[in-house]
Amino acid sequence: MILEILEVNKSAKAALLSAFVFPGAGHFLLKKHIPGAVLAATAFAGLYFFVSKTVETALKITEKIQSGEIQLDATTITELVSEQAMGAEAQLLDISVTVFIISWLIGIVDSYRIGRAQGKNVDVGG
Repeated sequence: MILEILEVNKSAKAALLSAFVFPGAGHFLLKKHIPGAVLAATAFAGLYFFVSKTVETALKITEKIQSGEIQLDATTITELVSEQAMGAEAQLLDISVTVFIISWLIGIVDSYRIGRAQGKNVDVGG
């Protein structure tokens, strides 16, 4: 009975690691390095693309403010951010966020599933 509680805790720890640290972290706890690396790399790629494009947009707006092209006004800046977030680039940003969220959810659910299966001594792939 104590072993069952410890194994449930192991699956819960793995799910919590994937939920609160980074997607794939729970897989590393469970010694499933390849699926963990794939999830982490996928999530990192989505997050990197989103952050780099967001910083790029912020720098463009900052340059316009510093050059005096636009005024330092919340309404004007909001309009510029809204204009930047349209078209194909906006779709790519949406895709990158979706990739990150899906990787995150898969990491949580799959690490919990693997932890439970390991607790029952069932062989799982990966």
